[in-house]
Amino acid sequence: MRTLKLTATARTMTARGGLVALTAFSLVVVALTGCADRSAGDEPESPAPIVIGPENIAIVKDTLLMDGPSISGTLGAEREARVRAELGGSILDLLAEPGQTVAAGQVLAQIEPQTAREQAAFADALVRSLENDVRLQRRNLERDTRLADAGALSTRAVEADSLAVAQAEASLAEANARQVVARRALARASVRAPFAGVVSEERVSVGDVVQNGTELFTIVDPTSLRLEAQLPAQALAGLRVGTAVQFTVSGFGDQRLTGRVTRIYPSVDPTTRQVRILVTVPNPGQQLVVGLFAEGRVVTSERQALTVPKAAVDLRGVRPTVSQVENGRMVRTEVVLGLEDVVAELVEVVSGLAVGDTIVLGSSRGIAAGTPIRVQDPAERTLPSTTP
Repeated sequence: MRTLKLTATARTMTARGGLVALTAFSLVVVALTGCADRSAGDEPESPAPIVIGPENIAIVKDTLLMDGPSISGTLGAEREARVRAELGGSILDLLAEPGQTVAAGQVLAQIEPQTAREQAAFADALVRSLENDVRLQRRNLERDTRLADAGALSTRAVEADSLAVAQAEASLAEANARQVVARRALARASVRAPFAGVVSEERVSVGDVVQNGTELFTIVDPTSLRLEAQLPAQALAGLRVGTAVQFTVSGFGDQRLTGRVTRIYPSVDPTTRQVRILVTVPNPGQQLVVGLFAEGRVVTSERQALTVPKAAVDLRGVRPTVSQVENGRMVRTEVVLGLEDVVAELVEVVSGLAVGDTIVLGSSRGIAAGTPIRVQDPAERTLPSTTP
């Protein structure tokens, strides 16, 4: 009986020991699981990307890059005429006004031609009188010649008649010349446009008394303008007649216009050491007008190149760098620069970038390298607000 009792006790103790062991194992597993959960929760989260607007980026492009000296000046008319009176008298009528388009030969004004009309009438009368005299002297010569042939008149009389005919013909020729002058003077009473263009100035009024040579109108041809400018003497090496000139004009925004160098003056100003050039500017649509201020540059060299805005390049280090968005992060990229377009404010990138790369501009360039970056979609700015 005692033996059996001990055996039962031993079994009970064995069962209890297994339960304890199982409980201990479970506690260890729970503890390890908790530690694992705590370890996973302690890992740092990735920082949210910094959002930059589309105005703070630029895309590397393959662009036609130009270089050359800068110029500026005022547009003038390629053809301009100051129409003056060629006859003295009072202004009877004005038939054109500033801004009006006129054809070549169109009458612009009428001058009172009283004196010219009287002179023309006198010249006409004198011509008629001398024509009659010539006819009379010729008849006398014919009659006396017949009489002389018949022996009824001396040859000396015929010679006198011949001399009279010659004198009458000479007087008639002189009168004819005076008649032409008088008629031309009378025609000048009608002031005409010397070429097709636009009246830019009118300097007289109806009733004004003008003298021969008084300025009446200014007419310009608006289809072709010119720009006179000065360049440094050192820029002459790449300058030729026909060289293109790119420029902008006040009042036309960033619109680029093109002209051509048509004249290079042969001497340099001894004071400024600059040379004058003349640029012809086609104006077929007549959008440009005389007097506008223009500035641009003479294109002495040009080539296709990868370009970025000059403001995107950091020149403070040993080598030029740009801030670039690559794989969603900010990186600093060293670049090799080439030709600079000072007018367009672009610079050539010889190496370091490729077409389509995203370059950061403005204050966003100061974001630390490695920082996550997201470029804002312009459409995000136009989404309606959901705030109640």
